[in-house]
Amino acid sequence: MILALRDTPGGCSLPVRVHPGAKQNAITGTHDGSIKVSLITPPTDGRANAALIAFLSDRLNIPRAHIELLTGATSRTKMLRIAGLTSAEVEARLLTDLA
Repeated sequence: MILALRDTPGGCSLPVRVHPGAKQNAITGTHDGSIKVSLITPPTDGRANAALIAFLSDRLNIPRAHIELLTGATSRTKMLRIAGLTSAEVEARLLTDLA
């Protein structure tokens, strides 16, 4: 279960595949280098994007302001920038949910 994370100046980029309208908020696996995240929130008016950032900030134990949506605002496939953590730190924190 290797994620296609890339280190960037001051943080890293994280590919995410989102499943909105699910029964619970959870990390459900990986697929093609992306982490799969299920969210209860429906994909309406950007609420799923806000829920994704809130969910990941909780899982990574960082402020929401350290997570930025780079691409995929209206898509299930997204790229996020995580400030203040290396790719190894992000991968370790997220994949413990799958162990």
